[in-house]
Amino acid sequence: MKKILFGCTVLLFLIGCASAKRNLQQTTKTVLDSQFYDNQFTGFLILDATSKDTLYNLNGDKYFTPASNTKIFTLFTALQFLPDSIPALKYLIENDTLFIEGTGDPSFLHPYFKDSTALNFLRGHKNIALYLNNFEENRFGPGWSWADYAYYYQPERSPFPLYGNVATLYNTDVPNVYPSYFLDHVVPIDYTMQREIEENIFYFGKSRKDTVEIPYKTDSTLTRMLLEDVLGRKIRVTNRMPSGDKKILSGLPSDSLYRRMMHESDNMIAEQLLLLASSTLSDTLNGEWVRDSVLNNQLSNLKQPPRWVDGSGLSRYNLFTPESMVHVLHKMYREIPKERLFDLFPAGGVSGTLERWYPGDTGPYLFAKTGSLGNVHCVSGYLVTKTGKTLVFSFMNNHFRHPSSEVKKRMQRIFEEIRDTY
Repeated sequence: MKKILFGCTVLLFLIGCASAKRNLQQTTKTVLDSQFYDNQFTGFLILDATSKDTLYNLNGDKYFTPASNTKIFTLFTALQFLPDSIPALKYLIENDTLFIEGTGDPSFLHPYFKDSTALNFLRGHKNIALYLNNFEENRFGPGWSWADYAYYYQPERSPFPLYGNVATLYNTDVPNVYPSYFLDHVVPIDYTMQREIEENIFYFGKSRKDTVEIPYKTDSTLTRMLLEDVLGRKIRVTNRMPSGDKKILSGLPSDSLYRRMMHESDNMIAEQLLLLASSTLSDTLNGEWVRDSVLNNQLSNLKQPPRWVDGSGLSRYNLFTPESMVHVLHKMYREIPKERLFDLFPAGGVSGTLERWYPGDTGPYLFAKTGSLGNVHCVSGYLVTKTGKTLVFSFMNNHFRHPSSEVKKRMQRIFEEIRDTY
């Protein structure tokens, strides 16, 4: 009798699951079959994280421009290579001189993190030699818009970033800029440009009431001078590092960088995280090397290997499939404690780039990364249903001409139906 009851229970459970899956597929298909989607390219793949059952798949194996969904691969890479604390810099001491080289750590003097670990370390040494020749990247990534050089979302990449590689200009009664080194570089007039393209001359009119972050043009001389300014003494740039095993100075907790990258979609942190990861492979900072390493090793079983050219997703050269996104998201779900993992992602209706979208009834149900460029909007991550199931998904929209808010409304409708019915 017990066996019969157990068998009936299992049968009812399976019937219920099949029914829920059919409902999910039908409601999703109803939305995606509407005229709204006729003139755009859409991909949507959703997977049950426990059973690994594919619940819905539309163009899951097709390549899309991912925009900042690329940061999901960057997060995975950082989690594979970086320790719990960020390697702030590498150093050696020869005679009375401290030789240092950058690891690409973006947190040094960053206005958000306010971490003083590396600064206090440097203040403890009188003679400092700075090595900057370990950087084998261009300041901009392939396919970036060079016309965006003066906008906050496109700081330059560098081996030893300072202040987030941006100058922050404030709307005070008198000119105010952080770092103060650039105070004499600000021209108080309204101008169509925020900065000259090849020099650090900034334009900020007296009538402006906002606060603006403007990337500055990096070079070895400026890096030295900014360090001298904050340390209050001279340092020198060197063309060599002494032989010997370099020591690593540990900085702030790595998760604080990951959270900032994912919640605020911080492009600068994303780019520098790949350089940081490459610093664990060699003394040379090269994002391409670490991307190749991940694709050839940890992600060698991807069915559709991506075209992956940067860490942030600024480049339209990037091409990823929803299936590859779901693969990496599911791999992280299996390897990282759920509470920590979900904390790294924006929560629908609560935080980061999802703060104004996808709210839950009593709390967040969506933990995901957005990705937006002109005519591109993607959301990939985790959805928790009202029955407690965790689903892994990637929803990609390319080439649409509608307002992005209309795209998001339909995505929200689909997400809520899945949350309530599966």
